[in-house]
Amino acid sequence: MRFCVNRWVTGLSILLGVVLFSSTPALAQDAGIRGGISIDPDQFYFGGHLETSPLVDRLYFRPNVEVGIGDDLTLIGANMEFVYKFSRTRGLNLYAGAGPALNILMFGGGGDNNSTTQAGFNLLAGAETATGLFFEFKLGLIDSPNLKFGVGYTWR
Repeated sequence: MRFCVNRWVTGLSILLGVVLFSSTPALAQDAGIRGGISIDPDQFYFGGHLETSPLVDRLYFRPNVEVGIGDDLTLIGANMEFVYKFSRTRGLNLYAGAGPALNILMFGGGGDNNSTTQAGFNLLAGAETATGLFFEFKLGLIDSPNLKFGVGYTWR
């Protein structure tokens, strides 16, 4: 059991490092935190993200890692999402986006026999304030959680 936990921690550490430090170093990056609830599986999730400066026009790269807990399952999602920010209205910046996901599911006690990895895809829409607070809805396709509602903050 100890070997399985150590492998899990090592794998998670590598995954977090790749996601959080793999974007282009020449671009400015803002970091943030997120949390919320998901439906199917019914979970509470938390995580972190980076956001690059605009790649083109108002298109941003926002990779994030989310860890979901509940429903006798632990889900680690590495999401490579792109968001397009529309013009600011009444202090809110609306955005929409999409991107692929790598989902690691660990059932019950974890271990090799109780875990699987699946590919997924997310569609998302949200609103953010100038201070960095945001609210987001995600629709999961393929093998991602069906629906997520999240709140987060990006330090600028």
